[in-house]
Amino acid sequence: MREEPRPTMQQLSLKRREDRRLRAGHLWIFSNEVDVARTPLTGFAPGEPATVLDAGGRPLGTAYVNPASLICARLISHAPDTPLDAALLRDRLTHALTLRERLFDAPWYRLCHGEGDFLPGLVVDRYDDVLAVQLTTAGMDARRDDLLAVLDDLLHPSAVLLRNDIPARDLEGLPRLVETPLGTPPAVLSVPENGARFSVPFLEGQKTGWFYDQRANRAEAARYARGVDVLDAFCYAGGFGVAAAVAGAASVTFMDASSDALDCASANLAANAPQCPGEALHGDALTKLAELRDTGRRFGLVCIDPPAFIKRRKDAARGLTAYRRANSLALDLLTDDGVLVSCSCSHHLDAAVLRHIITQAAARRRLHGQVLYLGGQGPDHPIHTAMPETAYLKCVAARFRRPQ
Repeated sequence: MREEPRPTMQQLSLKRREDRRLRAGHLWIFSNEVDVARTPLTGFAPGEPATVLDAGGRPLGTAYVNPASLICARLISHAPDTPLDAALLRDRLTHALTLRERLFDAPWYRLCHGEGDFLPGLVVDRYDDVLAVQLTTAGMDARRDDLLAVLDDLLHPSAVLLRNDIPARDLEGLPRLVETPLGTPPAVLSVPENGARFSVPFLEGQKTGWFYDQRANRAEAARYARGVDVLDAFCYAGGFGVAAAVAGAASVTFMDASSDALDCASANLAANAPQCPGEALHGDALTKLAELRDTGRRFGLVCIDPPAFIKRRKDAARGLTAYRRANSLALDLLTDDGVLVSCSCSHHLDAAVLRHIITQAAARRRLHGQVLYLGGQGPDHPIHTAMPETAYLKCVAARFRRPQ
């Protein structure tokens, strides 16, 4: 019996020369790239699939469209008339799962990282048999039921938490909400990492619960901690400081604007390294860093992991000022031969710019510096080879001394 042909979709036509980025592998289409005279964006419902055509009418693939968003379409296949259905979701998630099972010997990782796993608009973090899921686009949100069914079939989770309460959904015209479509998620997670175990709030915590992307960078930072006093600024649950304590730090000082985060970090320190003295400093981290400098405090290892100071390109000037100040203050707090571990999760801040900020701050202080490590997001947060936007996390570890 012959298979019935798949019905064709609406078409989305691009202007001349706007296909080059997509042919190189990029997945985003911006609204100013669309030939709206031929295919008006107003003719699409949010999340509706479409076959994308170049200016000559040649197909480039299939995307889902949101006329209300600056990124008005996201490719989900390089073949035309290919819906984002359960079969495609299963194929991509199975491929993502295969990678994680090669990387990790236990099911604690980011299972799906949006464009990095060729599923734009989808984030899935796995905490053993509990899943945290974010749907950030109208196209992915429209496939919610298919997605949950595929995840249930692949992983058999005991609970799923939909953390759809993030600002990115505003740009897509989607409501912010938190839902529990399956089971009863725990209020607190107990996450193993690098020989420690971290208790972190899940239902009321930040983003999807734990920041798996820093796993390798926290392990690297711990290499410089033995026998020295450590400062973990912007600490959240104490990932850097606790790893340092387990590695033999003399003491750990946590710093955060959230008192709940500090309580969590202190509890994790006590649970994992009870022999290590700890201190918690509550308040704006930049203000507290300056206060520590002014009182003469010094640390052999300073870790700074601030929130994204540059969330949008128009925030660049203000964000750069904040990064310069944070890194300058961190250098002021180092002992001679101390190590700075500086991170940025702003994808608008290039890795070379972060290194330049540190270099400039060291030069003003006449410090001799040695870069020991350049890191980024972990491999369970894969970077799409054609999308530099997906390489968001930067980490620099550098040793400094004052010349004799």
